[in-house]
Amino acid sequence: MAAAEPLARAAAVRPTRSRARMVWSQFRRNRAGLVGLVILSLFLLAGLFAPYLAPHDPYEIALEAGLKKPSAQFWLGQDELGRDLLSRIIYGARLSLVIGIIAVAIGVGFGVPLGALSGYFGGWFDLLLQRFIDIMLAFPGILLAIVLVAILGVGLVQVMVAVGIVSIPTYARLVRGQVLAMRGQEFVEAARALGATSSRIIWRHVLPNTLAVIIVQSTLQFASAILSAAALGFLGLGAQPPAAEWGSMLSNARQYIRLAPHSVTFPGIAIMLTVLGFNLVGDAIRDALDPRIRI
Repeated sequence: MAAAEPLARAAAVRPTRSRARMVWSQFRRNRAGLVGLVILSLFLLAGLFAPYLAPHDPYEIALEAGLKKPSAQFWLGQDELGRDLLSRIIYGARLSLVIGIIAVAIGVGFGVPLGALSGYFGGWFDLLLQRFIDIMLAFPGILLAIVLVAILGVGLVQVMVAVGIVSIPTYARLVRGQVLAMRGQEFVEAARALGATSSRIIWRHVLPNTLAVIIVQSTLQFASAILSAAALGFLGLGAQPPAAEWGSMLSNARQYIRLAPHSVTFPGIAIMLTVLGFNLVGDAIRDALDPRIRI
């Protein structure tokens, strides 16, 4: 019996590993997805090792060198206060990734359980929740985020919370649709016939089968969260000076766009590349998890 137990565990783990290898094999065939993965890896490394990669102090002010163009010493030039743009963009990668992680965590943490309960139980709870979600989805996401920031206050933490709240209806509606499609399946009826409670059916049988959809949506939501945070920072509602945040960098440099276009161009390129990377990776993961494409 002692020798058979490790064999049973290995047999249980093998299908998961086999599926992971299959998904990775399919992902590697998508060249656009690999490009996106390389882009995100570079920004992730920049954010993690910003103190070691930044050539200068991102907060060091040199007014006499304000708006200087790219040079051998300052590869991307300097902003209106003489701060090194490359260093500020590297540190900005850390802030953008943290914003994406927190916003997606809020969306998943609240939206997935609400969608699962709504789809599985239905009734008045489903009716009320879906009408409330309809009201939230009726507003443009950025407008709703601005309203929430106005209520919560201006700041980086408030932006992360606001962007996360805006994403909750998307997750709730997505998971609800998946649960509605599965609650009448044979494996759910079998679990119910064996005496499993509703909570066990939801968390052990239904939600694991929605994991692929949640992963894809979360990858794409990262891009949306970073873009929304940059937009709020551009409007002056996000991270406040002297924080090195890409949206606020664009906001501070917009009045110098003719005099020093580099001060606007490079932060904009950083935002564009990060959003592009998440979108490419999200599309590739969606294709890799789709059994019809594998066939």
